[in-house]
Amino acid sequence: MSAPPRVLTVAGSDSGGGAGIQADLKTMLALGVHGMSVVTAVTAQNSLGVQGAWELPVEAVRAQYRSVVDDIGVQAVKTGMLASAELVELVAELIGGTDAPAVVDPVGVSKHGDALLAASALDSVRTELLPVATVATPNLDEVAQLTGVRVDSEKEMRRAAAAVLSYGPRWVVIKGGHLLGEAVDLLTDGSEEHWLRAPRYDNRHTHGTGCTLASAIASGLAKGWSVPEAVAAAKEYVTGAIAAGFPLGGGIGPVDHGWRFRAGS
Repeated sequence: MSAPPRVLTVAGSDSGGGAGIQADLKTMLALGVHGMSVVTAVTAQNSLGVQGAWELPVEAVRAQYRSVVDDIGVQAVKTGMLASAELVELVAELIGGTDAPAVVDPVGVSKHGDALLAASALDSVRTELLPVATVATPNLDEVAQLTGVRVDSEKEMRRAAAAVLSYGPRWVVIKGGHLLGEAVDLLTDGSEEHWLRAPRYDNRHTHGTGCTLASAIASGLAKGWSVPEAVAAAKEYVTGAIAAGFPLGGGIGPVDHGWRFRAGS
């Protein structure tokens, strides 16, 4: 028997299980790849928000990454919460030396508005991490945080994409989930454009959406799919997960990473 494609998530832990490495690994399992993890930070987190966050030492993050990549190998890497400039720079260095596509989710704030990236790390994301990304997946708040471009309508998404691409990623997905109307995302490399549209579901339980999308893209790339193929499949998977999102605790519940399993039962 041969091993399935392998995907490595480099991200923070969400103790509530809806986002972070927990969401990443659930997504990877659901999409038929072998998920592995490098924990960058530990959060105390639930449906109401983030009550605390503690980043791991640079040495611990480097050791986890080398341990996995040097022995097991990877077909794709996905990044999430990196917390500090030191960790951003380390992860950029590690990805730059790994022969595999990288999906960078430039996580800045949580679903509840809690800061997950130090302000001092933004420049490192721009100059170190984005240049090694195969695909960057910022939402509109992260676009504004990184570039200063604020998007209030679909027609402004091209300008946002150009601003992010100027930092060096090969492709960018501008996620328009915060806009009114249908859920529209723009995938572009600066010349080729793909507009991805889906119905907007009246469901507030969307915790983990960004982590899930980036992990789903990485899973497709690990299977050898092209970027447009991987992003289109990821959009379809996330749309179903949002539609099936469920209440958990007293706040915002998670998307349902196993919705396809239940849909077929």
